Amino acid sequence: MNRILPRGAREISFFVWLLPLVLVCIGVFVIPVFQIVQLSFTDATLLKAGSSFSLTSYSNLLTNPDFASIIGVTLSFVVASVFLQVVLGFLIALYLDYGNTQGLHGLLIVRTAVLAAWAIPGVVIGIVWKMMFSEMDSGLITALCKLVIPGARLQFLSSPSAALVSSIIANTWRGTAYSMILLYAGLMSFPKDLNEAAAIDGANAMRRLFQIKIPVLAPLVLICILLVTVQTFNTFDMLMALTGGGPGRSTEVIALNIYKTIFTEFDLGRGSAAAVMLLLINIGMTGVYFRFLREKGK
Repeated sequence: MNRILPRGAREISFFVWLLPLVLVCIGVFVIPVFQIVQLSFTDATLLKAGSSFSLTSYSNLLTNPDFASIIGVTLSFVVASVFLQVVLGFLIALYLDYGNTQGLHGLLIVRTAVLAAWAIPGVVIGIVWKMMFSEMDSGLITALCKLVIPGARLQFLSSPSAALVSSIIANTWRGTAYSMILLYAGLMSFPKDLNEAAAIDGANAMRRLFQIKIPVLAPLVLICILLVTVQTFNTFDMLMALTGGGPGRSTEVIALNIYKTIFTEFDLGRGSAAAVMLLLINIGMTGVYFRFLREKGK
């Protein structure tokens, strides 16, 4: 028979088991963050050893006209992607919830198809969509469009504006499942008596949706928007495989610019400064998220 440990011994045992995870997190997350912040205040490059304290990395970054353009591209990419992911995720969640109440068949296929896009690595998604958006006759989307409009000259990835739209479409396909999962969970826990009472009072489906369901689910929708925004701001792998930031810099978001600045231009200081700015954006969004949760819990 096992002897029951006193409370103090249980707490020590708990921290002993937790210690390896804490050490891994410190080594993988905390120390690199401090190193990036330190490097952002230097003129370090990958072409020479040693560095000195300097604010030129931030001044060069903020005065660079290309960086202002990159911020504009990032905001366009994030706003459009988040809007489409949340709206489409909510519509799919509504369909699944309606299908459950009506006993429709094929819901498992819909859930599997949506979740499959979320499970695929971003690099693979970028390569797949690059092949689909290929402007040669072998491209799936190009071939389908030419069936409808024969002789059309399509520029999905070679035109700056079209490349950004194509990137948003691919990212929306990738991230809609996350919004669907969160919002479907909210619909599953939605109080059915409110919906039934509104139906008895004569409210049609659209009125019940906009006057009851959406207001009740508004806190969950806001949380979904915040989480999806943080994920979209950090999108790198899919864009790297799909467009590489091109043509020109039409699809170069901040995360991709950090990679290019460090590993293509070898400017470690300016790349670290851009990484710090992206970190501040993430911290700000995370702060809004936790503040919302705290106010909701009061």
